[in-house]
Amino acid sequence: MVTTTPLFTGVRGAQLAGRASLIDCDPFPARLGDQEPFRNLITAMESALDLRHHRPGTLPPLAPYLHEHTAGRIGSLARLIRQAAITALVDGTERITKTTLHAIRLDHLAEQHYQPRTQRRSRNTSTS
Repeated sequence: MVTTTPLFTGVRGAQLAGRASLIDCDPFPARLGDQEPFRNLITAMESALDLRHHRPGTLPPLAPYLHEHTAGRIGSLARLIRQAAITALVDGTERITKTTLHAIRLDHLAEQHYQPRTQRRSRNTSTS
């Protein structure tokens, strides 16, 4: 936990600790009963995109992939979609695809968590 590191010790650490609010956030659920909060969040984020060639409704079907890829973290998802939008503007496509999303590096927590299903299978199989 960050509060037990040298970052919050000493005079400067005390000043920083006095200005910081610790927020403990669990992953956003993919499903909650009959609801799909993560998919709804993706839909809301997608509606804020202003990309000429992006078809609304293309990101919500990727909810299972995005939830796994971001470890269900809202911040990781927001950074991923924002960086994908920037990439789409820079490369001129002005649309977000799964390929675009997959090419973007995420924060450390999400990167550590994400292991594609094909990698998991290959780790469990041995070759002769």
